[in-house]
Amino acid sequence: MTNRSVQLQLGLGACIAALFLIFVAIPQWVAAPSNIRNIFLSPLFWPYSLAGFTALAGLGLIAAGLRDSGDETPLNEASEDPARAWVRLAGMAAIMIVIMYLLPRLGMVWTCMLTFAATAFLVRTRHPIAALICAVAVPLVLYAFFAHVAGVAIPQGTIVRLP
Repeated sequence: MTNRSVQLQLGLGACIAALFLIFVAIPQWVAAPSNIRNIFLSPLFWPYSLAGFTALAGLGLIAAGLRDSGDETPLNEASEDPARAWVRLAGMAAIMIVIMYLLPRLGMVWTCMLTFAATAFLVRTRHPIAALICAVAVPLVLYAFFAHVAGVAIPQGTIVRLP
């Protein structure tokens, strides 16, 4: 697969998923009362927002794929050692098992931070510093929004609690 074909396929898949969410899934399976005063707290606002962002990302990928007239070299070469794939799969399974045990003890935010970092290094990210920054910042920002703005209770652990 070339970079262009990957971008076109991912963009098309994202657009199809967004259309399914907007026209089928959200209207049928998300219930929302009509008397909500704050649009940001409506159960329909965030699903539609995420579906819209997914559609925009898909259109951006399609545009980038159509604009890319680069060479037709394959994106990834086959691995010489197929056993490494099994080791990564076992590592991912181990991370999932550890998540089950850490969630009640550390809570959702701290467990998500550790999971994001461990997964990023398991797949050997090209940007380890950015992965660590995102591993800390994304769960904290989401916690701050949902716990303090939206008023949603986020599961806290027995060992460490956030304000």
